[in-house]
Amino acid sequence: MELNPDIIDKVKQLQAKYAAMGQDLESYLDGLLYADYLTYWEYIKLDTLLSLQSPITPFPDEEIFIMYHQITELYFKLTLHEFEQIASRENLDKEFLVARVQRINRYFEALTKSFDIMVDGMEREQFLKFRMSLLPASGFQSAQYRMIEIWSTSFDRLVAKDERHRYNADFKAEDIEQMYEHIYWKRGATELQSGEKTLTLKQFEIKYSKDLIELAERAHGNTLIDQVRRLPEADQQDPALIEGLKWLDTNVNVNWPLAHYKSAVRYLHRAPEDIAATGGTNWQKYLPPRFQKRIFFEEVWSAEELDNWGRGWVESVIVNLK
Repeated sequence: MELNPDIIDKVKQLQAKYAAMGQDLESYLDGLLYADYLTYWEYIKLDTLLSLQSPITPFPDEEIFIMYHQITELYFKLTLHEFEQIASRENLDKEFLVARVQRINRYFEALTKSFDIMVDGMEREQFLKFRMSLLPASGFQSAQYRMIEIWSTSFDRLVAKDERHRYNADFKAEDIEQMYEHIYWKRGATELQSGEKTLTLKQFEIKYSKDLIELAERAHGNTLIDQVRRLPEADQQDPALIEGLKWLDTNVNVNWPLAHYKSAVRYLHRAPEDIAATGGTNWQKYLPPRFQKRIFFEEVWSAEELDNWGRGWVESVIVNLK
């Protein structure tokens, strides 16, 4: 059989490629000849993936709870993959940045739209029973979510609202470790009665604080908002970019935490007292965005939008679930 000229050309290109590395093409062709065909299940490690659910109670809906959180972490990993591309891109242009922001928004919109699996997809009585076996584990302990926040914006905007006055926008990387002590999420993991750190927070800090501080120092000056500021002024005002940043702020700082709030109200709201979350987190004050006032891209919002951040959503959720 006569070889197609295109195949001959590709073989020559391969030969040049491996020769440049001091390698012998014939050996690689032998490897290709004897290798088995790749299968779908091997490529995505399907058997391993499907073996990663290990419920610790006999309640069937616990497996739903596990799998949805695993799916969430995979979407977070996709999101961080995009942030790493933005940070490492040389000669970053508006088109590349807009495309990556749109990807991140799609990931979060998929998560938010699917959160009804958590809100309505489990029996309340099952959840209230198996959740007690999860103590003190909590979704609060998702380090990847914290990494997304760090990559998105200036670190001073992640400091608790009543502590932000301590720092100005030109803080240094060496200030970050001190700023981390006032990070907003610690306010959501305090004992409801004593105000002391919960075990959930203590576990999280032991495992992740060092890594998160190092990431924040590495990302300083290279976050998404920093990359936007490096664009030419006209590109910074591009409608597609502004819309993408607004959606990212809304998806991460409003829609996603309020989807959790909706779930907490569904399972934990009980008059006259709310049921505590598994990690003892103060979810009533931690999840609603109007309390934390966490905003990544203040520059793209009007004064009225900033003032009304997250208002109205919480009340509507409670009304709809009563």
